[in-house]
Amino acid sequence: MDKFIAHILVVDDDDGIRTLVKRYLNENNYLVTTANSAEDASEKIKIIKFDLIVLDIMMPGKNGLEFIQENKKILETPIILLTAKGEAQERIEGLEVGADDYLPKPFEPKELILRIKNIIVKTKKNNQNRIINFENIKIDLNKQLILKNNTEYKINNTEKIILEKMINNPGKTFSREDIGLFIDLDKERSIDVIITRLRKKLEDDPKNPKFLQTIRGAGYVLWIK
Repeated sequence: MDKFIAHILVVDDDDGIRTLVKRYLNENNYLVTTANSAEDASEKIKIIKFDLIVLDIMMPGKNGLEFIQENKKILETPIILLTAKGEAQERIEGLEVGADDYLPKPFEPKELILRIKNIIVKTKKNNQNRIINFENIKIDLNKQLILKNNTEYKINNTEKIILEKMINNPGKTFSREDIGLFIDLDKERSIDVIITRLRKKLEDDPKNPKFLQTIRGAGYVLWIK
C-alpha cells in the first residue's frame, strides 16, 4: 500500500467502465478493488477499509442510492457518484443521502482523477483535525481513543459520533432528542447512560463534570478550550 496514494472501490455493473476506470486509476498510483453490484460492494466494505468509493447509481438489483442508505451507519468513506447525464434529481438525492461528489456519464477519466484527488486531500486534512487536545486530555477520533492522565480509554462508534458532533460545536447545547437523531436512538435513559460512560473517560470527577456538562431542562454541552 505504501506505493499507492489510496485504495478505491469502483462499483459499476458495466464491465467496460470498471476495466477502464481500474486501469486509469492504477496508472495514476491508486490501488483499486472492483464490485459489479451494490450487493457485492456491501460485502467488500465489511472486510476492507477503502479511502474512497466510485459508485454508479443505476445498477440492476439495488441501486447506488440504496447502497448508501443501507450502509450509511457504518460507512464513513467518501463517495463519488456516477450518474446518467442530465439526471439532476438523481444527483440531488445522492448528495442528500451522503455522497460527496458526482460525475455524469460519459466522463473523462482525467476529470475523475482530479475529483478523487480533491476529496482525498480534503479528507486527509479533516482527519488531521480529528485529534483534539485540551488540559490533561487528548481525544483521537481516528483511533477512537481518549488519553487522560496517561491512561487510554477506548470509545465505541456511538461515543465517537457524539463527541465529534460536540467537538465541532463547542458550547452548543444538544438535547436528548438531538443526540438520539444522530446516533439513531430514541430512548432518553439509554442516552443518559452513554453520556455517563463518556464522563467517566473524560472527567477527573464524573459526578461533578467540568467538560461534559448537563444543562438542566435542555440537554448536554461540551466545554473545551
